[in-house]
Amino acid sequence: MIKITVNGQAHAFNGDAEMPLLWYLRDELGLTGTKFGCGMALCGACTVHLDDQPVRACVTPVGAVEGRSVVTIEAVHAQKIGAAVQTAWIDGQVPQCGYCQSGQVMSAVALLSTKPDPTDADIDAAMSGNICRCATYRRIREAIHVASEALKHA
Repeated sequence: MIKITVNGQAHAFNGDAEMPLLWYLRDELGLTGTKFGCGMALCGACTVHLDDQPVRACVTPVGAVEGRSVVTIEAVHAQKIGAAVQTAWIDGQVPQCGYCQSGQVMSAVALLSTKPDPTDADIDAAMSGNICRCATYRRIREAIHVASEALKHA
């Protein structure tokens, strides 16, 4: 039995330890905010936080997260930084199609957790593993700066 904490709730899984975390989240827990993009950790659509670090859920086996804490897009707003990023995303009308945005938000939250006042270069580096087919990169960068400023004045 694999024990895992997801969004603050304890869960136990009796299935295949090699199952990708993405499928566990979506199919077993019904948390569909984390998206399948490429299945090879190249696009970032499946980004979640594992012990506060961004990881690609499509290539992370459930067995590798035993005893650890996972946060998904469904709960990131409960964190001060997550709430600021989501507000900036909405106010800046960042999404176009929106498919990649949960992964983008999770990566942005991870960035601001380690660099509260990022430069454009910091943002570009941190977000480089997240692909947006609609090319909303300028709006993503602007939203991260807006969230950073909001957090300074919170």
